[in-house]
Amino acid sequence: MKFLRNISFFVFLSIGFSSNGQTIVTQLTCDLAENPLAVVNKQPRLGWQLVSEKSNVSQKAYQILVASSEEKLQDNKADVWNSGKVMSNQSQFITYAGSILKNETKYFWKVKIWNQDNQESSFSKSAFFRITPVSSNLNPIWIGAITKANSHLPEGRNYHTATFKRAKKDSIINASHPLSRQSIMLRKPFSISKEIKEAVVYVSGLGHYELTINGKKIGNSEFAPLWTDYDKSVNFNTYELTSEDLQQGKNTIGVLLGNGMYNTLQERYTKFFISFGPPTLFFNMKIIYTDGSEEVVSSDGSWKYQESPITYNGMFGGEDYDANLEQLGWNTPIFNDAHWKPVIIQEAPKGALKAQTAPPVSIQKQYSVKEVNEIKPNTYVFNMGQNLSGFPTIKVKGKKGQTVQIWVGEGLQDDGTISQGRSGKPYYFQYTLKGEGVETWQPKFSYYGYQYIQIENINYLQITNEDLPTLLDIKSNFIYNSAGEAGSFECSNEIFNKAHELINNAIKSNFQAVLTDCPHREKLGWLEEAHLNGPGLIFNYNLQTYIPSIMENIADAQRENGMIPTIAPEYVVFGGDFTDSPEWGVTGVILPWMYYEYYGDDSLIKDYYQVMKRYIDYLTSKSEDYILDYGLGDWYDYGEHAAGYSKNSPIALSATSHYYYAAYLFAKAAKHLNKTEDISKYETLASHIKDAYNKEFFNKETKQYGTESQFSNAVSLFMDIVEPQYKEAVMANLLADIKNRGYRLTTGDVGNRYLFQALARNYKNETMYKMNNHYDTPGYGFQIKFGLTTLTEQWDPRKGNSWNHFMMGQIEEWFYRSLAGIVPDEAHPGFKHFFIQPEIVGDMTFVKASYKSVYGTIVSEWQKKDNKTIFKIEVPVNTTATVILPVNAESQITINGKSLNQFKRKIEVDKKANKPTFIIGSGVYSIESN
Repeated sequence: MKFLRNISFFVFLSIGFSSNGQTIVTQLTCDLAENPLAVVNKQPRLGWQLVSEKSNVSQKAYQILVASSEEKLQDNKADVWNSGKVMSNQSQFITYAGSILKNETKYFWKVKIWNQDNQESSFSKSAFFRITPVSSNLNPIWIGAITKANSHLPEGRNYHTATFKRAKKDSIINASHPLSRQSIMLRKPFSISKEIKEAVVYVSGLGHYELTINGKKIGNSEFAPLWTDYDKSVNFNTYELTSEDLQQGKNTIGVLLGNGMYNTLQERYTKFFISFGPPTLFFNMKIIYTDGSEEVVSSDGSWKYQESPITYNGMFGGEDYDANLEQLGWNTPIFNDAHWKPVIIQEAPKGALKAQTAPPVSIQKQYSVKEVNEIKPNTYVFNMGQNLSGFPTIKVKGKKGQTVQIWVGEGLQDDGTISQGRSGKPYYFQYTLKGEGVETWQPKFSYYGYQYIQIENINYLQITNEDLPTLLDIKSNFIYNSAGEAGSFECSNEIFNKAHELINNAIKSNFQAVLTDCPHREKLGWLEEAHLNGPGLIFNYNLQTYIPSIMENIADAQRENGMIPTIAPEYVVFGGDFTDSPEWGVTGVILPWMYYEYYGDDSLIKDYYQVMKRYIDYLTSKSEDYILDYGLGDWYDYGEHAAGYSKNSPIALSATSHYYYAAYLFAKAAKHLNKTEDISKYETLASHIKDAYNKEFFNKETKQYGTESQFSNAVSLFMDIVEPQYKEAVMANLLADIKNRGYRLTTGDVGNRYLFQALARNYKNETMYKMNNHYDTPGYGFQIKFGLTTLTEQWDPRKGNSWNHFMMGQIEEWFYRSLAGIVPDEAHPGFKHFFIQPEIVGDMTFVKASYKSVYGTIVSEWQKKDNKTIFKIEVPVNTTATVILPVNAESQITINGKSLNQFKRKIEVDKKANKPTFIIGSGVYSIESN
């Protein structure tokens, strides 16, 4: 959608402060990651950011040096690649063009640039990247406690617990061997007698592992590796060891294994049964000595194992730990493992072994007790103050054999006890004491969504019953992906600030190995969230290396007939529309384009072109006269009806609109990649679908679509399906419906984004403001009034199940893109050029927002003060921005304290919006309007 119309010409405004400061080259990346240890591409793309105190700085040329050692790089000896001086303003996605890069090899690089005045910068600090090994070269041998055949685990993934009776579930569990789901400890002693140059570990423990060397944990991740369809892909992690990790003489590798999503065949609650096999380990450590010799320590038959103190671990049921089963020092060289058992060589997982390139999950925050309630003697309920995904850490003291059972939940029942009815029960953690002073424990292989913790039969802080253990401290650990935050938003409207907080706490709770729907009941990667919330996710988080993992899971999940299921990885087949719904499947087409628009990287369009094409062809095979009539539609649309399938709008309208949008985007992909044989075919297909859609769903007399619902009209406007002569009338009807409902929405999970953006991108932001600035349902304000700390599955949390869903959080895009006005330019993707076009709405008095683009941080702020509107704008070096100020064209404007009359050129006016419009280069700008 275009954002600038009827502007006769632009003026490049050269203003701002200046100094003699040199341009600094910083934030070096390789394939959009800083110092990555697992680069798969043999021709990686290099990039950097520029910082300067001067304004209007751009890059004119660059020089890259790549060396085989840091010492050579420091001496400017580029024995791998010297690009020479390249005349280019490109500072992202420079394809490596040096000597052939070797597997399992680390390279060092730096860059310098020349600015627009041909002034040369200093070289950047050195960065590095490591090329990952080919999996076959790792000679992967998988080891564990029992073979898959002897485990008697069921094959396949069609075990949806809703179809099972309890007796059936118990019979399957009882038929399997206990070792098939038992957490085990594995150890391997080895010795070092020479000086080490480098040591690198490649490891995958399924479902999850914790790696230690000489008793010290390696890495800071939880629940590694990230989930995949293990029949298609298996992630391994890469670690560089330091001198603190290894020692001369004896060393010991220790690995703890848990079930994760690799094996959900467990007692207690589980959403579905799936088993790829018993816990299993692959390990490879390559040590290179300073004398040039090498040594490899790998998983093989020489390792030993023992059952761990974790007596139960289930991703959906919790975790139990018996401290009396601990074997002190088991993962250190001093331990005697004579009584341990030799490992079994296991069948390898079916999936291809691949380097994990997405960021790991880790503990990001920790919360203390906010308030505590003793609901009956020695039974306590702790309010931890924040609903989250994670697990507790306890400090406890008591007698040997005493147990502490920890129940967690999002809410409370009327009697003040924990409620798990909506989130999957029973789920709990249990710790059995060894009776040796103060004992500290936290789970390793299970997490849940909760705010409240209930513990029975304990003393709290002080002893009141000698026969019970005493809880000395308890914390909540908030775990989510470590990708990092990219944006910030704050404004004068408290509802919007709180909504932003609620939504992002829900996003973080579901920002795991995949983007889950909820952190308890299902933990599944429902795909629609990725594209319907995509811009909000990208504005808030660094997803450069995370989104590719979503696309890889989609490719793995795609069926032979081209169908993309609703969830990926597809651990369970729900069947019918819950497996195949176009609004979910189109993620495989929309997401690569969204990634390109926001990061400027078209690699996903290239890499998954055939995935996109096969899905469009699948939808075509399901259509009749270019109309699709199946799926979930606008899931959870709002009304008096029970939430679920779309009730306000036709299923066929929803399915066909997404069929059109996917075909339209794929035709763009064909054109972008110059796939001449596909361009005409899919442009024609998109045109046919559009014509059929308008014929089937548009009423020329009423100027409305479908059932005249908000979704029916909004999605048609957003996707540009409405013929030009009817757009104004359709928009008028949409606005009338919103107004007639007291400025309340009727859309759902799918329709919210299209409603919000159809309004925002057509300058109807006052309506957006009124529709969301209240404390009633449907709306974010009601959840705030209800006292929640995360966004819920339904607008009225009392009616829904999960209290930790981010699927309705599509307003985030409006916060950044409209209120702050940070808008990508389709013609210059990745914010190489972008728009700053904030909207001042309602009684709002200020907005502050920032976004870390691949070129640097963009800032857009505005404030109404003393009859003035003050704007603060920051534009990264080597980029430009078109500013469209939300003030009258006749306003008196000053920029950095200078009147526009001091400039020789005029500022033009956006004639449609009657707003001042101009282009600025990099720098910091303070703009005032009277």
